[in-house]
Amino acid sequence: MQTEELNAFVIEKLEDMKGRDIVSLHISDKASFADYMIICSGNSNRHVKSIAQSVAMECRAAGVEPRGIEGNDVGEWSLVDLNDIIVHVMTDEQRDIYNLEQLWAED
Repeated sequence: MQTEELNAFVIEKLEDMKGRDIVSLHISDKASFADYMIICSGNSNRHVKSIAQSVAMECRAAGVEPRGIEGNDVGEWSLVDLNDIIVHVMTDEQRDIYNLEQLWAED
């Protein structure tokens, strides 16, 4: 699956799981570790965990093996590493604190 195709696929799966405020940032000019960073919010710790697990499971089913999932034990902020795409699923509180959109904003 091409990176742009995977980006659209992940966004669709986040929407399916009722992820909110989904933002996809093209970061290849600013970072060597990924081409895209996708950020979304979940309604609770449990929702954040289930969104991250679902994205990882759906990607595996589509033939894309995640490199890892971090933070799913607590559920305030889960990260799914899909090689060229990094997915951040966060509670609103964590998203407000870290403000990744502004940190990685495209100029």
